Amino acid sequence: MGNVTAKMRQWNVCQRKKTGHWMDIGVKTAVKEMERQVSKTMAEAYVFLADGFEEIEGLTVVDLLRRAGIETQMVSIMEGTAITGSHGIRLEADLTFDGIDADTARLFVLPGGMPGTKYLGSHEGLAALLKEQMKAGKKIAAICAAPSVLGGLGLLNGRTATSYPGFEGQLTGAAVTANPVEVSGNVTTSRGMGTAIPFALELVAQMRDRKAADQLAESIIYG
Repeated sequence: MGNVTAKMRQWNVCQRKKTGHWMDIGVKTAVKEMERQVSKTMAEAYVFLADGFEEIEGLTVVDLLRRAGIETQMVSIMEGTAITGSHGIRLEADLTFDGIDADTARLFVLPGGMPGTKYLGSHEGLAALLKEQMKAGKKIAAICAAPSVLGGLGLLNGRTATSYPGFEGQLTGAAVTANPVEVSGNVTTSRGMGTAIPFALELVAQMRDRKAADQLAESIIYG
């Protein structure tokens, strides 16, 4: 891409020398689109963050997936990459929603927290992405209040799911349990901050294998 851009800029200079004008807006737009496509970030797993997300639920998943060698990116669904969690902890996401490359990913994760979950649920691009990836058989995971987002999209129909107490009624179409973690087909749900580690370890097992998850659990003195 760098060579292409350099050549386009060189051509632009030549054009200006010949005509006295910079390249037309159509060429500029094409170059910008090429640069945008190349800049998309590829990952095995994406964790979607919004202002007001539950920090432990989001970052525990990111941490343990990365410890397992799974390329994981934090995606902001806000205007920029700066995110403030529900308890005032600020962080910088790896990229914004427009920068993801869903084709390379196998896992899409929604942490809970308020008002983070509401932001996730109202993001049209994320809703479309989750529906598309569900149809493709990709892994979808949500914890705490976030399974309600899946319920609202009809992605829990005929499945078993769990959530933070009080959100059971929003798990539309699901057989609801109070188990710490539920795996139903390609959908994994969990109850909240206190179940973040088993939730993340289950995702490691799915992305790698159970042995990798068990070894990771032992290394962090869990269980």
